[in-house]
This record gives sequence, C-alpha cells and structure tokens, in this order.
Amino acid sequence: MLTAAVISLGSVSSRWTVEEMKKLFDKVDAINLKEIEINLGAKEIEVLYQGEPLPDYDCVYAKGSFRYIALLSSITALLNQKSYMPIDPTAFTIVNDKLLTQLELQRSKIPMPITYLSSTADAAKKILEQVNYPIIMKFPQGTHGKGVMFAESFPAASSMLDALAALNQPFLIQEYVETGGVDIRAIVVGGQVVAAMKRKAKKGEKRANIHAGGVGESLVLSPKAKKIALDTAKVLGAEICAVDMLEGHKGPVVIEANTSPGLQGITKATKINVAEKIAQFLYRKTREHKNKGDITDASKVLEDMGIDKTDATCQDIIVNLDFRGNRILLPDLVTKITGFGDGEEVILQPCKGRVIIKRT
Repeated sequence: MLTAAVISLGSVSSRWTVEEMKKLFDKVDAINLKEIEINLGAKEIEVLYQGEPLPDYDCVYAKGSFRYIALLSSITALLNQKSYMPIDPTAFTIVNDKLLTQLELQRSKIPMPITYLSSTADAAKKILEQVNYPIIMKFPQGTHGKGVMFAESFPAASSMLDALAALNQPFLIQEYVETGGVDIRAIVVGGQVVAAMKRKAKKGEKRANIHAGGVGESLVLSPKAKKIALDTAKVLGAEICAVDMLEGHKGPVVIEANTSPGLQGITKATKINVAEKIAQFLYRKTREHKNKGDITDASKVLEDMGIDKTDATCQDIIVNLDFRGNRILLPDLVTKITGFGDGEEVILQPCKGRVIIKRT
C-alpha cells in the first residue's frame, strides 16, 4: 500500500495534482500548509497537522509561496528521512530568493543576466551611473512578476531608487535582455522537461507572466535551453520545478525558478496534463524509494541466512514487476546476485509465466 500527502495552500494546481495522484496511490491526503506547525517542545521535534502528529506517508509533496519558506524547509528536513520528497530542504530557501538563486547558478556556470545587489541607496546610485540601460530593478523575494520594475534611463531608475530606499530593504539591479516581451517557462519533472511554453507580455507590459496578463503558447525547447533547464533544477535540488528563461542574442539565460509553479497556464497552452506527469513521477519514485528499503531488508535476510549474495545459487525472490515502456527493470538485489551489468549482452528464454536470462 502506497500513501501520499500534498502539503500546499490548496491552489487549483495542487488540487489537480492530488486528483491525478489518487488514480495511482492507494491513499492521498490534501494537507493545508496553513494548519501545519512544528512542535519544538517535545522530546523529539514533531510535525503537527491540526494539532495532531502528521501521519507517516510514503510520499510527501510540499509546496507553497515564498511566505512559507521557513515552514516548508522545516517540514522537508524533518520528513525526508522516512518519506520520499521531491524537493530538498535547502531548495525552498534558495529558489525563493533571487539573489541566492543567482549565486547558486553562477557557481555552476549556468547563464543568468548580469545582476548587482544593492543594500543602500548610495551604493545603488553608483551602480546606476555605470550600467547600460534599460535595466530591471526587483526585490530578492516575490513571485508572478511582482516587485519587478523596468527603467529605460538613469533619471527613471533614480526616481525608482528614491521610492525603493524608503522601503529600507535590499534590491537587485539586473541587465535587461531584449526579447520583445517574450520569456520561456519549462516545467522540469524528474530530470525531464515535460512541458514548455513561451509567454508574450500584453501590450505596454514588460512582464510576460500569466498572472500579469501574459499569453502562453506551446514551445519545443532548443537542446541548449533544455539542458539549461535540467541543469538548473538539478543544481537547486528540485526534482519538480519551473525554470523561467529569456532567449537573448547571447542565448538562453535563467531569470528564476519556482518550486510551486502554477499549472493552469502551461496546461492550457501546451494541452499537456502536467499534473498527471507530476503524479506519475511521484508514484514511480515513491515505489523506488520504498523498494530500496525492501531490497536492503532482503539483502540482510540473505546475509543472515549465510548466503553470499554475490555468488549464490538460484533463489526465489518475490518482487513487483517494474515496467518502463517495453522494458522490465530488475531490482538491485537481483543484479547483485547475478552480477549482470548495464548494457551486457544476454540470452532471453521467454516461456509462459517465466523468463530465463543467461549470459551469452
């Protein structure tokens, strides 16, 4: 029996994902993130839901807005030892801070627009005097294009600076990449781009976000853009995320990532059931995660019985078949016992109810 929970703010995208997961898992609970709390006063730190300890699940998919970063990171750090979780605890902090995202991606040589961080108005003035215009000014935190400002000239940027200085918080100054008001969103699920679209900003708007009135259109990514999207998700530690890019004259650059992307816009634009793709991936990874424990236990049983698993005679091992397309994946324990290697040539003898595999 496989059980799962989706911890979220109950968005349409989350509800779609829950419904698709219910088609695969034996039990799926929708958990309201706002009703989760961390109990630090107990002998052991507990995750509570509506005042009661959160039940054990085989899979927990936690997602939510940047306002819940600390809670999402804590939940993931506490639960990822016993449940499969697609997003690393640190990913929430990094992805929801544009500066940390910039630093992490630059460290891995993933292309991004040239960006400056300014914590004071005086420091920002010096930067504004040196950069090429137009520029983008934005806060490190925020989603759906909120807090993003466009300045065509130094006077315009200076006026914005006066307003930003009054807020007394750091902000980013970023080079503007001319794309004609078009950006790219790719949804990465388990090391694959399952859907991609280009978003066109409405007239008079620089932001192409769907929430800002942008219009989505299905897109086949270039090999370079696809690699950048996959590398970004891997570096950030998010097996499920959206990667937003701009395609400038220098090639694609990443502008941000999102661990809780909306699915309505990209599903409508691409006609791809992204929620279904996510559910299928979570189910597959949860089975693998649970089977790993079963394989480890089986290996220990063989060892306790005095059987050398690397040189054993024929044994009966009960496992569930794992089909990938037209292929059957062998469990780790079977490959360890047989000594078969990846790509090795073998002889198959299929019979009704059984398959014999032998070395050539």
